[in-house]
Amino acid sequence: MFFERTGDRMDVIHIKRLEIFANHGVIPEENTLGQKFIISADLYKDLRKAGKSDDVEETVHYGKAAVLIKQISEKSVFRLIEKLAEEIADALLKNFPVEKVRVVIEKPWAPVRLPLDTVAVEIERSWHTAYLSVGSNIGEKEQFLNNAFKKLDEDCNIKVTKVSKYIETEPYGNVEQDKFLNGCLEIRTLLTPDELLKKVNGIEQEEGRIRTLHWGPRTLDIDILLYDNEVIYTDDLKIPHPDMHNRMFVLEPLCEIAPFVIHPVLGKSVMRLKEKLMDKQG
Repeated sequence: MFFERTGDRMDVIHIKRLEIFANHGVIPEENTLGQKFIISADLYKDLRKAGKSDDVEETVHYGKAAVLIKQISEKSVFRLIEKLAEEIADALLKNFPVEKVRVVIEKPWAPVRLPLDTVAVEIERSWHTAYLSVGSNIGEKEQFLNNAFKKLDEDCNIKVTKVSKYIETEPYGNVEQDKFLNGCLEIRTLLTPDELLKKVNGIEQEEGRIRTLHWGPRTLDIDILLYDNEVIYTDDLKIPHPDMHNRMFVLEPLCEIAPFVIHPVLGKSVMRLKEKLMDKQG
């Protein structure tokens, strides 16, 4: 079952102004003498189940979250509070069942020699849902696809949440070559679209992908189809994939795992796009 909330405001747990003495800063004395930091964190999660059940397992243990923030702040020395904020956000997202975090780090003793109250950095980070297509038509095709799923899931910034069945399809384009084995998968990721592109390109190279002929044979091909509701058009990255609605070898396995996901440009569900292409192909 799939449903998408639109316009809902996510519940939030606030950890406000936790005072910590740590050793972060560009100036060497800051790293040795230390100073005070004030850290706040907002943890975004649907809390309805916790509110109904009164069960601590349905919520986020804010005490443990505060301890984790303190441990991260005290165990390392960073030049920038931006780096500290990134480390805290990353740890909260990976160690607690939250969708998004907002971290604010204040540095009230910042050595700027001006009459100010504090300087601060604020960041928001969250899990994202993306859909990928994978294909292979050289050698051990199924093994190449399995390797791709395994390498993605081994990355601490990626969770493979759904995998379609593999289907055999005719090659796309006018290049004579063997049939393809294709599939799709859903992932949850902390990577940005550009970081995800770099990740999948790296996996392709590890599996022997050589880019010599457009639409030519390949050991492994991984395309980013959708990333949340993002619309991106750059020289290196285009999301949604510009030709996904014309490719049955994409829509068929994608429809298996995400039939009601909406294409953010065409405004139609994956199921509807598949039906339209079937009608077009007769």
